Amino acid sequence: MMISRRRALAAAGAAALVSSRSAWAFDYPTRPVKIVVGLPPGGSPDTTARLAGQWLAERLGQPFIIENRPGAGGNLAAEAVIRAPADGYTLLLIGTPNVINAALSDKVDLDFTRDVLPVATLTGNSPFVMIVHPALPARTVPEFIAYAKANPGKINMASTGTGNMSHVSGELFKMLAGVDLLHVPFRGEALAQGDLMSGRVQVMFDVLSAAMPYIKEGMVRALGVTTAQRSPALPDVPAIGEFVRDYEVGASSGLAAPRNTPREIIDLLNREINLGLADPRMGGRIAEVGSPVLIGSPADFGDIIARQKAKWTEVIKFAGIKPD
Repeated sequence: MMISRRRALAAAGAAALVSSRSAWAFDYPTRPVKIVVGLPPGGSPDTTARLAGQWLAERLGQPFIIENRPGAGGNLAAEAVIRAPADGYTLLLIGTPNVINAALSDKVDLDFTRDVLPVATLTGNSPFVMIVHPALPARTVPEFIAYAKANPGKINMASTGTGNMSHVSGELFKMLAGVDLLHVPFRGEALAQGDLMSGRVQVMFDVLSAAMPYIKEGMVRALGVTTAQRSPALPDVPAIGEFVRDYEVGASSGLAAPRNTPREIIDLLNREINLGLADPRMGGRIAEVGSPVLIGSPADFGDIIARQKAKWTEVIKFAGIKPD
């Protein structure tokens, strides 16, 4: 079949472009890469980022440096990455709380489905657990719903702060179960847990790993986990979704890059991260801190972000949540 000279030149040009891009991507990285985390050092998200950075450094031959930039619910870190050059040398640890805070904030124009490129998931569906004070006359989720409906506005629901996952998890429960709980925000998890155990508040949706010691000691009672399936850590505790249709909450995290970062770099990082998640030195250690790993493509992580944005925007609107 005859091919016109113009088409032949165009094909040759396209091949040269692909070749040059591939060569450039092959040389990446040639200098240190920064992973920006919108939280202080310590805690499972920071640990996850450090384990991923250590793995990538070993695989790609350049340091992956963690830069902690807390503030504004993670929005400061996100804005810094969005403004960075789209060259693969600045990455962002993004999780479900970031998506919630961006939807909640009225001070920043931030949209994770628009402003960043998903690179790879790291963790998926980290569970929360619905816990109550042992004196509350409800031992199951249906009993709690019945008690709450008989006592509208009289049950205090603790959270670790307005707009935090512990808050919106409870608001989703209120929306789907049709109950009226009084939200009581605290400045941190320890304060909220302390008031729950003292009986000053009666219910809380807490991170499972953080609540486990108090559940084991009988200081609080676990009624249900927030993920769609039961947790191996609490096999006898049902999922809330077994009683409340469509209820599901799980925290996810992953890495993202500035929009327009070359696809070759995104694909390289995704491949290396997925290899790490399947390796006990990275994936096994992430799981040890209480976060189930999740292997997926950049598109898979993008779908998670989009679904979370739609879900939590609806909950925030329903509950009328305003930033502090």
